[in-house]
Amino acid sequence: MDVRDAAEVGGLADDRALLGRTSTAERVADILRTRIAEGYFPPGTRLSEDSIGGALGVSRNTLREAFRLLTHERLLVHELNRGVFVRVLAVGDVDDIYRTRRLVECAVVRGLGQPPFTLDGLLAAVAEGEAGASAADWNAVSTANIHFHRELVALAGSARTDELMRGVLAELRLAFHVVDDPRALHEPYLLRNREILDALRAGERGTAERLLARYLDDSRVRIVAAYARAVDAPAGPAG
Repeated sequence: MDVRDAAEVGGLADDRALLGRTSTAERVADILRTRIAEGYFPPGTRLSEDSIGGALGVSRNTLREAFRLLTHERLLVHELNRGVFVRVLAVGDVDDIYRTRRLVECAVVRGLGQPPFTLDGLLAAVAEGEAGASAADWNAVSTANIHFHRELVALAGSARTDELMRGVLAELRLAFHVVDDPRALHEPYLLRNREILDALRAGERGTAERLLARYLDDSRVRIVAAYARAVDAPAGPAG
């Protein structure tokens, strides 16, 4: 899938204001990362330097640096003589993402210290997911679920851990966009998110960690199987 002109990247021009006067490759990468996570650029999409650079009003060198940053995060892949593409994950990548999530997220909950915990972000994410389910907007439920886990990791108060998981969760969205039944993928975890939240509100850190570990183990099995059914092999530029 090619992105040929600025009209086809409609909406990116609106993001130009986010760059401000101190435009940097990191800010461009932030914008593109968000767009990839939202599914605006699906896996396998070829990204046009001319179209995206024109829409954002940035130089070719700045855009190439942003592409390099996102390639390092495993969201993009460079194909010699073909260009830059949104990465298509292999099944093993999805499995590895879940193993990484389990290591990090469970460690965050285990290290929370003494209650009460600051849970406003988790409360908002749970409410967001339940509102999306009520509207049968399963992509919104998927986004809310990502927000829940991002807020969970943020409880550690570590900028480095936040940055690590931002990339991991964005990469996970690449898998979500390939699976064609988002309701079956995400609906079962609405209740489980609330159960984890309730355990933390009650100050039961150990219970929350056990719930989270089972959640991630179950999710890994379900999503790896669903992704494997959706892709016979890592087609396209998997990297």
